[in-house]
Amino acid sequence: MSFPVSSFWPVAIGFLALSINYFVQGGTTLAGGPGWTKEKDRYDRTVGLWGIFLGGFGQLLTGTYLMVGLSWFPVYRNAAPLYMAAVAFTVYGIHWIVIGWRRYTGSDPGPEAWMAIPLLGLSVLGAVSFAGNGDIPVMILFVGLVLIYISEIPSRFMNSKFWEKSTGLFQFLTGIWLLYLTYGVTLNFANGMHWWV
Repeated sequence: MSFPVSSFWPVAIGFLALSINYFVQGGTTLAGGPGWTKEKDRYDRTVGLWGIFLGGFGQLLTGTYLMVGLSWFPVYRNAAPLYMAAVAFTVYGIHWIVIGWRRYTGSDPGPEAWMAIPLLGLSVLGAVSFAGNGDIPVMILFVGLVLIYISEIPSRFMNSKFWEKSTGLFQFLTGIWLLYLTYGVTLNFANGMHWWV
């Protein structure tokens, strides 16, 4: 059985989902709000939901879609970098479901110090993989992720406000780059434009 080749990769879904999540996570970390309730647990639950659904399910859906399109129904051919994208979207998605759930339930964030180490490794792998394939815009995204996890490790191990704010700053800046990538991919596919993506 043969499947038609598709050039419409679902990466914009993952880019936008993570962008929105990073605006919420990074923005609230940097600004300490806004929050209209004085109850910290209600505020944390709201931020956690964004992590679960946008950062989590948005990434997981994209990663699963890509992996199925590369393997079970091979509609993405000659697109080796999509394998790295599928791995990254899937793992980051699961990771955000866990982080969002942890924040929603008010659980201890300390163990995330250990999580940040292999995710730093995944981020470095992504930067190397996309650089090696000449995809500099996506390599820049992974450099942003490297900076997030370099900050996350001391933030969680030392319970440091400085490193927590640093993580929030890099999330916010990476969210801006993800928004650019969303526009670029969408306008290139849908409107035949030529954004640098």
